[in-house]
Amino acid sequence: MRFARTLPLAGLALCAWLGLAGAVTAQGNGRSQSEFPVATDARLEQSGETVRLTMALSRPIEVTTAVIAGPDRVIVDMPSTNFQVQPTAARKSAGFVSAFRFGLFTADKARIIIDLAQPAVVVKAEVRPVRGGFGELVIELRKATRAEFQAAVAATPARDPEATAAIPPQAKPAGETRQTIVIDPGHGGIDPGAVVASISEKSVVLAFGVRLKEQLEASGRYRVLMTRDDDRFVPLAERVGIARAAGADLFISIHADSLTQAQDVRGATVYTGSERATDAEAARLAAKENQADAVAGLDASEDTQDVAGILMDLAKRETRTFSAVFARNLVEKLGGSVKMHKVPLRSAGFRVLSAPDVPSVLIELGYMSSPKDAELLNSAEWRGKAVAAVATAVEGYFTGARAPIGKAAENRR
Repeated sequence: MRFARTLPLAGLALCAWLGLAGAVTAQGNGRSQSEFPVATDARLEQSGETVRLTMALSRPIEVTTAVIAGPDRVIVDMPSTNFQVQPTAARKSAGFVSAFRFGLFTADKARIIIDLAQPAVVVKAEVRPVRGGFGELVIELRKATRAEFQAAVAATPARDPEATAAIPPQAKPAGETRQTIVIDPGHGGIDPGAVVASISEKSVVLAFGVRLKEQLEASGRYRVLMTRDDDRFVPLAERVGIARAAGADLFISIHADSLTQAQDVRGATVYTGSERATDAEAARLAAKENQADAVAGLDASEDTQDVAGILMDLAKRETRTFSAVFARNLVEKLGGSVKMHKVPLRSAGFRVLSAPDVPSVLIELGYMSSPKDAELLNSAEWRGKAVAAVATAVEGYFTGARAPIGKAAENRR
């Protein structure tokens, strides 16, 4: 539940691009980010028991503010916006605000999330007119008691789950004989993933996913889909749903973790899904990745897809067997081209690997917290080697003795 209100914003700001590496086309409505209002110059400041977040905007918009508990946060929803704000700005804290983040949330909506270390309520959300016709978005929060905070949360009836803008699920076309592979670049939009210096995980894994898709499609043997092909947030359940709706024969999720307390740890790791983690580090990573929806401001209740109990236990075990086969193949092929973690093959309870009928793996390309890994993750040469290794592993999986689960099930009929 949350407390919400819609506020018109007045004022114009003519803001310059800070240099994206090319315009990104928004899915769903065909618009490019150059058509969106632009937000720049984010500042977080404390004054007594008040914390103020400000941003410059390029044209009038409307915003909806909300207070949500568990974890405590303030959400500011707005039309799709081109955020020209450095990722490092969002990690700054001020008073009871521990951090904030921003990004696309759906095809027609952007979102700012302000994380609260202590209870607070929204006391102001407006755009101040400034000289030259510019405007400044002002979100002002006041420190509150727990009772005041809970009253604000409970002030509005439960809202309907919010629709998100994943790529529409695509069923396998009639007569399609190629294997279907779904590539899942982790994080995206409002959820940046790990951020080191000015580089975010969501950008690193998207670049890798796009390159992998191109290489797999070039062979002509695969139908390749992506859970996202731009800077868009996609809930975990929808990622799984895209693969299942497409009749995927293989699901590959791409990530690049960060360990702030262990910068010497580096190398790629391949994970399969399991209720029981192989070790504490695998369990920690799964718990972290499973919080992606909360990071984007979704309530746990908004994830309504239940993938448990859909297939017989035999089919679930078979899926995991094929996942393990592909994972071992991946470790072998990646190990011949790139640096691997000292424990390169692991398993844990990743929600994104929960499809009971689609063999699935999650690849951690490396650790962005490692200076050496960070350098490689942003290297086109390294990316080419890693992509080629993954593509080789895919080829080996589909031409090996074990067929994907869909084909195996058909053969038993």
